[in-house]
Amino acid sequence: MNVYMPHTLEDLWEILSRDTEAKVFAGGTDIFPAFRRGAAKPSSLICLERIDSLKGIEERGDEILIGSLTTHAMILRSPIILKHAPILTKAVSGLGSPQIRNMGTIGGNIVTASPAGDTLPPLYVLNAQVEIKGAGTSRLVPVRDFIKGPGRTDLRGGEIVTGVRIGRPSCNIQHHEKVGRRKALSIATASLAALMKVSASGEVLEARLAWGSLGPTVVVSGAVEESLKGRRLTEETLRDAAALAQEAVSPISDIRGSEEYRRRLAGNLLLRLIQYKDGSKAPIGGE
Repeated sequence: MNVYMPHTLEDLWEILSRDTEAKVFAGGTDIFPAFRRGAAKPSSLICLERIDSLKGIEERGDEILIGSLTTHAMILRSPIILKHAPILTKAVSGLGSPQIRNMGTIGGNIVTASPAGDTLPPLYVLNAQVEIKGAGTSRLVPVRDFIKGPGRTDLRGGEIVTGVRIGRPSCNIQHHEKVGRRKALSIATASLAALMKVSASGEVLEARLAWGSLGPTVVVSGAVEESLKGRRLTEETLRDAAALAQEAVSPISDIRGSEEYRRRLAGNLLLRLIQYKDGSKAPIGGE
């Protein structure tokens, strides 16, 4: 097997023009386990890890740009992410092991498009946009449109994800919680990401919600979000929303949990938002 290690995007485009069947990867935390499970191996691999222009986190005007080769460990250490998008910090803190976080990248987590991808629910509620480039082409696609299904994305031949853009959310509540079979090194049985703007009196002014591991892609529901808006964040309000959430999700039964259990989790995770009933900037949940 040929292995290419370009240092620039220009080098990458040149390699792809010569070897159109080559498989591109970043940290390798998904592709190499897949090979060990018997997945077909390509004739060539292209490792992106030496393209430094795709690494890093920076503020650009009203946006935050995260390079696609930014590792989960780098996100975890970033004061920019902690200040503006702590929901992503929380999600990454429970992703895999320190070794996985040191190697795995946010671009890889997006392109893998797993229903259990830890960064995806936070990126959905952050209205993230995926930056995509090819030789002489560039486009920006909302992450909600980029993910098409389990392992399926809008990535076209000769393209790679070069970054993720998020705005600075105006919501005063950022919450993330993940349920797994153990506290560490666990694939999510279910997860919830929530961004909310809640007044001092407890009225929900804005709500963005996304569930992981409860459908073929991240699950969002306008009906659940609308059921919260304009109401005080009480147990009754959340129970009404929880009933709608159980209808919105489409979980499967597998080794991590039954369909019935996961459906119940979809609603129960919403009930944890009661901790923000006074609209305070309490630490994000899921500790």
